[in-house]
Amino acid sequence: MIIFGGMGDLAMRKLLPALYMAFLHGNLPPTTRILSTGRQDFNREAYLAHIEANSRSFIAASNFNEKTWDGFLKLLEYVRLDVQAAADFSALAQASRAAAQRVFYLSTAPSLFTTICDKLAASNLVDANARVVLEKPLGTDLASAIAINEDVGRHFAESQIYRIDHYLGKETVQNLMVLRFGNSILEPLWRAPNISSVQITVAEEVGVGSRAGFYDGAGAMRDMVQNHLLQLLCIVAMEPPTSLSPDAVRDEKLKVLRSLRRLSLADIARDTIRGQYIRGVSGNQEVPGYHEEKNVPQDSKTETFVALRAFIDTWRWSRVPFYLRTGKRMARRSSKIVVEFANPPFPLFPQTAGAVANRLVIELQPEEAIKLQLMAKQPGSGMEMQQVALNLDLQSAFQQRRAEAYERLLIDVVRGRLTHFMRRDELEAAWQWADPIIEGWQTLDEKPHPYAAGSWGPAESFALLARDGHSWVE
Repeated sequence: MIIFGGMGDLAMRKLLPALYMAFLHGNLPPTTRILSTGRQDFNREAYLAHIEANSRSFIAASNFNEKTWDGFLKLLEYVRLDVQAAADFSALAQASRAAAQRVFYLSTAPSLFTTICDKLAASNLVDANARVVLEKPLGTDLASAIAINEDVGRHFAESQIYRIDHYLGKETVQNLMVLRFGNSILEPLWRAPNISSVQITVAEEVGVGSRAGFYDGAGAMRDMVQNHLLQLLCIVAMEPPTSLSPDAVRDEKLKVLRSLRRLSLADIARDTIRGQYIRGVSGNQEVPGYHEEKNVPQDSKTETFVALRAFIDTWRWSRVPFYLRTGKRMARRSSKIVVEFANPPFPLFPQTAGAVANRLVIELQPEEAIKLQLMAKQPGSGMEMQQVALNLDLQSAFQQRRAEAYERLLIDVVRGRLTHFMRRDELEAAWQWADPIIEGWQTLDEKPHPYAAGSWGPAESFALLARDGHSWVE
């Protein structure tokens, strides 16, 4: 495995700890070698010292074993490489000459993908057994995504390309397939008019931090909605695939993306909310607003929060609103899917006619759990109702260890499993839906609504749901 950007933040925080965990549990082939590339003029000792200082702390103490760690370090090598220098790729070819199979992980800016793939091919490093992993963001719009796909596709077949979205590696996300299609009690209800709305929230407690330089050119729509949230929407809304083969699953996800109703300029003005955090309190500490972050222009109109209403024009989902929400500096870190079922057609209990609807709440992080919220009779005389929940804590329900998303997906790459990676047409269909919204915001030229850091976003996002008789589930 050759990691481009191997000295970067993602490699240190996620990739190397994930590979260590895979090694710890015997999920890497015994002949595995991991080559990290970077422009630093390090020898191997300096590289290993850098890993000790910057990556080891991201491994939980309960999983750390000194002997295993020493064995893992023996797999690692460092190759100094400037992606613009053809001679450096010759050195990379020499370092990996004995490999029966090469996995190239491109953890770099997407603008470098073309150059890297061209030079890999020119150095005879790409063969029928090679695989390439493309880290998001894959482009900034449809045109750039097509260009990246074309350039990478000149050297790698579609079956060799792994477009990674770490949300697809989460245990609870993958469990959605079983929840939906492995339980006869749910599938008949999983449609209009039984379901009245669906909410998908990915809230982050952190601000932009050191990513401000990248983030200000992207915003929440490109950074989160176009990929993570749309992938979650696809799994919730897809039809049953004919099998669990990669293309059968991805065919159904593609149909969802192509069925998403395109928003007109009037729809964008009415059904989308952009926000930008201002100074507030998060984690009992005062934190700066977006314009106070380092490397953020004072006149920036980049959104750090998006809420929107979407519709899927199919028989199954006719007139069912999907509410998507994501933001930075929110009240707490939380990712969840809420499926709200329609109320009974006749209010048999009129004194509580405004009772909370039945909901299936699928929590993705920080905990992984599934909760079915029902109404039950309160103890005592009379028929007063109260909401109760049937809780499935996935952490305690199974004895098996639950791998982190990157570990699971890296093992999938090694084993050649494409199901939980995006196909080219999926990526482009997502951009086809997102691009007009971004362009509409530019046409409207409105400032994002301010919201205090540590809150759940601007008030306008609550009004978005309230006019349909719904509310966000916190």
